[in-house]
Amino acid sequence: MNKDSYQGPQGPPPLSGPQSAATPRASDNAPKMLYNCADCGTENEIKPKEPLRCKECGHRIMYKQRTKRMVQFEAR
Repeated sequence: MNKDSYQGPQGPPPLSGPQSAATPRASDNAPKMLYNCADCGTENEIKPKEPLRCKECGHRIMYKQRTKRMVQFEAR
């Protein structure tokens, strides 16, 4: 078999170096939610899939902040 007749698998070249690092991830654009720590009261920005833990004291009980938009209920 001649070594010049062999051709490797065809496909796109693998990404390497700065090209792969520059591609944005879905988690980078994910909205951050604001939580207040139940122990020390500090405000924490936490992304989805991130552990629910205070960045100051490490406490794991957090309160989600209320919405700023107006919520109206209809009484019947």
